[in-house]
Amino acid sequence: MLDERKLAVLRAVVEDFVSTNEPVGSKALADRHRLGVSPATIRNDMVALEEDGYITQPHTSAGRVPTDKGYRLFVDRLSSVKPLSAAERRAIESFLNGAVDLDEIVARTVRLLAQLTRQVAIVQYPSLTRSSVQHVELVPLAGQRLMLVVITDTGRVEQRVIDGLGEVDADAVADLRGMLIRATAGLHLAEVPGAVEDLPQQVPEENRAMAASVLSVLLESLVERHEEKLVLAGTANLAAVDFAASLRDVLEALEENMVLIRLLGEAKDPSMLTVRIGAENFHEGLRSTSVVSADYGVGNQSLAKIGVVGPTRMDYPGTMGAVRAVARYVGQILAGQ
Repeated sequence: MLDERKLAVLRAVVEDFVSTNEPVGSKALADRHRLGVSPATIRNDMVALEEDGYITQPHTSAGRVPTDKGYRLFVDRLSSVKPLSAAERRAIESFLNGAVDLDEIVARTVRLLAQLTRQVAIVQYPSLTRSSVQHVELVPLAGQRLMLVVITDTGRVEQRVIDGLGEVDADAVADLRGMLIRATAGLHLAEVPGAVEDLPQQVPEENRAMAASVLSVLLESLVERHEEKLVLAGTANLAAVDFAASLRDVLEALEENMVLIRLLGEAKDPSMLTVRIGAENFHEGLRSTSVVSADYGVGNQSLAKIGVVGPTRMDYPGTMGAVRAVARYVGQILAGQ
């Protein structure tokens, strides 16, 4: 366990390296930070930090840079994340409140987070498995077709067109719509199959084929793996970063949906903020990056994840503050829908 003086030196090394992208020397630390000790003492502390694996010397006669272990201790010992300014909070609220549906909320959120952090932003769509049915609609279309619309309490809108129904009777469609609404309203999506399995037997025989087709499409739409739907923004921000691995490796990893889902982790707790640094990331192409992620949801219910991917040399307090703040605003907007 490091004493407070060495922790202060490590914090100073991390802050200066993040700011300048240059190896940090003891004299520079003495000049820039009020550490209360001489450059010689700082130099001795840096030697001890290097021996313990928290910093390293990239070149002979150069200053030191943090290692993954050093960044991890820095993050773990943060007393607080950097709060957003009042202007930033107003800008976030104004920008996100202008969204009219879930797709626009997600699109605005990922763009905003990329702009705030200057990293790659990732937003996961709310999983249907954590949603409840708010409304079901059946809309007759031309050409013997129906549109099935399912609206969830998390703002998801699932639309499916059902073909090949033969002559569509408007009264039969209205009756089936009412039955679906009564059977499914307020149910978690996992409960819907059991609630509707007997509906075809409750409609007149001449309409059972239509009812069976509608229920088949309904159940197909609910079992799709929507938790795998992700949106990215800000990949161009990586062009300004020098990675230990190649930029191509990082970009190839970001193109793989399942890699990103594992990277963000499973949504568990709306108050949870997670930071994975360097080698803590399981994918080889992302060993030179850090990932900051948070859950977003309604009340105590987590719906999905939001996060950013950037170099290990990132502004951790600022990035963590931005991710947490945006996640909270998204949850508030979903709760108000």
